[in-house]
Amino acid sequence: MAASIVVSRGIRWLGAAAQRVTPLGTRAASGLSKDMLPGPYPRTPEERAAAAKKYNMRVEDYEPYPDDGFGFGDYPKLPERSQHERDPWYDWDHSELRLNWGEPMHFDLDMYTRNRVDTSPTPVSWNTMCKHLFGFVGFMLFMFYLGEVYPSYQPVCKQHFVYNLGFFSALGS
Repeated sequence: MAASIVVSRGIRWLGAAAQRVTPLGTRAASGLSKDMLPGPYPRTPEERAAAAKKYNMRVEDYEPYPDDGFGFGDYPKLPERSQHERDPWYDWDHSELRLNWGEPMHFDLDMYTRNRVDTSPTPVSWNTMCKHLFGFVGFMLFMFYLGEVYPSYQPVCKQHFVYNLGFFSALGS
């Protein structure tokens, strides 16, 4: 009985201590200030010009994402190009991501890094790649089918020794 009272008091004490130590609020771990976050969707030409200036772009090049309720706001819609297409010999400020300071990043930058999606043009067209793939798979399926219909077996017989060099005694015959 006394042990259960001690345990219950210990649990209550730990709960009270945890409430004193635990912060009552949480903060966003992103570390972005309000001027770094996208603003509201630009409706007038003046707002478009201000948003283009905010993202260090020319007004002619600036095009925001459509206002379709996904919350992109005034963030610029950049071309969907992977970092493989950017010049590897240029002196980038961040050479691993091939980005310069102040340059707007694509909204899906994590998808277009060099170890993921590659949007650069390929030397072989998609149709040719599909024809080669399905041709190879079809040929292999045909060969497996022939192997099932006409099985082949390796001929096996007792090992013949030309000279008696002690092999027969080693084999027990």
